[in-house]
Amino acid sequence: MAPHRYSLSSSAAVRSEPAAGAAAAGRYYGEPHKFDPSFRGPVCRRSCTDILCCLIFIIVILSYVALGIVAWSHGDPRKVLYPTDSYGQFCGQKGTSNAKKPILFYFNILKCANPTILINLQCPTTQMCVSQCPDKFATYTEMQLQHKLGKSYWDYYRQFCKPGFNNPDKPVSQVLRDEDCPSMIIPSRPFLQRCLPHFSTLNGTVTVANRTRFRDALEIPHSVSELQHAAKGITGLVDTREMGMKIMEDYAKSWTWILIGLLISLAVSLVFILLLRFTAGLLLWTTIISVVLLLAYGMWYCSVVWSQLRHTPGSDVAIAEVGLQTDLQVYLQLRQTWIVFLVSLGVTEASILAMLIFLRRRVRVSIALLREASKAIGHIMSTLFFPVVTFLLLTLCISCWAVTAVYLASSGEAIYKVTSPDVSCPYTNSTCNPETFNRTNISTSALCLGSQCLFAFYGGETSYHRHLPLLQLSNLLVFLWLVNFSLALEQCTLAGTFASYYWAKRKPQDIPACPLFSSFSRAVRYHTGSLAFGALILSVVQLLRIILEFLEQKLKGLDNSLSRFLMCCLKCCFWCLDKFIRYMNHNAYIMVAIYGQNFCTSAREAFFLLMRNVVRVAVLDRVTDFLLFLGKVLIAGGVGVFAFFFFTRKIPVIQEEVPNLNYYWVPLLTVVTGAYLIAHGFFSVYAMCVDTLFLCFLLDQEMNNGSCARPYHITSSLRKAICRYMRKDVNRQRHAATGKTLPLHQRQQRMRGMWKHQMQVDYSECSDMLDRTSWTSCPMERQKWCTPRWVATFKMGNMA
Repeated sequence: MAPHRYSLSSSAAVRSEPAAGAAAAGRYYGEPHKFDPSFRGPVCRRSCTDILCCLIFIIVILSYVALGIVAWSHGDPRKVLYPTDSYGQFCGQKGTSNAKKPILFYFNILKCANPTILINLQCPTTQMCVSQCPDKFATYTEMQLQHKLGKSYWDYYRQFCKPGFNNPDKPVSQVLRDEDCPSMIIPSRPFLQRCLPHFSTLNGTVTVANRTRFRDALEIPHSVSELQHAAKGITGLVDTREMGMKIMEDYAKSWTWILIGLLISLAVSLVFILLLRFTAGLLLWTTIISVVLLLAYGMWYCSVVWSQLRHTPGSDVAIAEVGLQTDLQVYLQLRQTWIVFLVSLGVTEASILAMLIFLRRRVRVSIALLREASKAIGHIMSTLFFPVVTFLLLTLCISCWAVTAVYLASSGEAIYKVTSPDVSCPYTNSTCNPETFNRTNISTSALCLGSQCLFAFYGGETSYHRHLPLLQLSNLLVFLWLVNFSLALEQCTLAGTFASYYWAKRKPQDIPACPLFSSFSRAVRYHTGSLAFGALILSVVQLLRIILEFLEQKLKGLDNSLSRFLMCCLKCCFWCLDKFIRYMNHNAYIMVAIYGQNFCTSAREAFFLLMRNVVRVAVLDRVTDFLLFLGKVLIAGGVGVFAFFFFTRKIPVIQEEVPNLNYYWVPLLTVVTGAYLIAHGFFSVYAMCVDTLFLCFLLDQEMNNGSCARPYHITSSLRKAICRYMRKDVNRQRHAATGKTLPLHQRQQRMRGMWKHQMQVDYSECSDMLDRTSWTSCPMERQKWCTPRWVATFKMGNMA
């Protein structure tokens, strides 16, 4: 029996191999954790930093509530939802003259350069609210001529003039100067509550009211191309609107089947987790092989379609030449599309195969970790449903931020600015009063002829209105802080729960009652300050990244290579900083849950612990995440394939139940995305469990030595897998450093020394155990061979 016993006791030899390296690393990355006989698992402890940060966090939340109340008292969301005319009143406002006029009409749409100007109300022309858009073409001059024959022409045209204007005989030049009426009206249709030109096609030619050319009231000729240029992109927006209506129609027809698909995803995820509990190794290897085969099938299918399109005329058109199309079938008729699919699948397939070839031992250790995580989750099944609490908290945070942002954006009075067709006008963008503007010298200035006093935006001159941008920025920062705090609370709660499982000597007998609720209460009661501090650091970095994105959009029009280079460098640096802080916060929250120390101390201890075990951590963590990602892809892909065959009527048994859809990919993408998110919610618990167990294992290896007085808390199977992996890596490092392998006689001599040293350790521990008769505190494998007969035999052999 001795050889079997000492085959596992090589863990002492394993510890002796990196002992020198760990001692040397201790000088740089802190000292290893010492044995603490009073440590029994997660510690309930609160530091001064926790109290201070908790108080600051509570004050910020109360201030955020006060900001929402102030914004609610000043803001009016209808100012954001409804378009606003040149008098600062939004169309459709109840209690005003615009109550029955919900659509915005532009006097001269030719002054509008692009659709973004229309949507943002920055078009430099008079804007009026009307009850309906014009449905025929007419000019003010034509109206004056027809007015002599009947009043009906003026009654129709006046509804698009300024309220109160009722002088059809006023000279055209004065009407256009004062902008009492538009110079012409063209057939339009309401879109986003705005009258936009109604383009139609006649014999392949784009027309408006069956015209390609027309004249305004001043007999200035215009063409349809000018309207198209003024309303550039409007056709695409109209198509998008029609597409949106069709999408909503598809959702209305298929929502029951979408719900069924999501329920199937939920059931598949639960079954997958239950199978992980009993057949982790087999299931994960099956997942890897299935993903590899699916990718290979996708590559084969793409190559077949690509070869079939080689003989199809028009399939060699580039994707860039096609542009943005609402019908996705257009892209599937191009060879370039399938080439992109083929290359993407090939790169993914090669990456997975390379990982399996060069990191196969890491994969085996990761599977062992996942098997242990399955046992932990099997004993504490309530952890699988804790992400629902996080989802509710995130929904609350997003709702509060959105409502506060809308009310802040709608706070203030109407501000009017001077707009002039001449860019040299010195009064351009200056504040004005529309009631007294015509009596000022601005409109009569030689450089500002034709200038107008138009509504620009909502604002004010008070201190509150002057600081609205700062309040919006504060709203965004607090929103990021609350979101990151919710995620941190989830991580710390799950870490405390799984730490309770790991540090239990007898599993599951010694696991405390209601470990999830106890961990949640402990995190809220003792560690709110630490979680808030870590979330604040990450939120500041995320806010800086958002500001950089905003600045990049502002500087996009500048042709400056240096500014683009600096912006790219800053974005890259802050992206790396964001990822690093996320990783450090993740491990710091685990240490907070275990030892109850403040955030800074926990982050330092976690960093030093990982650096002291960098050989183990280097690839193992990423490999585990990759295996979980493959599980998510398999679940989402499997449900997606079934949904594809269902919505495309390729399942004969139930094809009559499939609703008639405009776009089958609408419910398909919804089901696939929902399935992935559901699987991600379950597997995020697994990822947190694996990380917690791994850090606890590293602490366990530093504090304990496997003796009766200091036994390991890890299961023997997982310790074998990790120690075997670590021992091979240590041997490889030693061989790489010396450039050669030790000779056979030196290796035999070293093994005899290790065996003799281990025998001495076992003899002393066994003697102490027999003297105290405290067998229950020792591992079961030690109780099997530690007998008085073995002690006597070893003592006689040693004396001889």
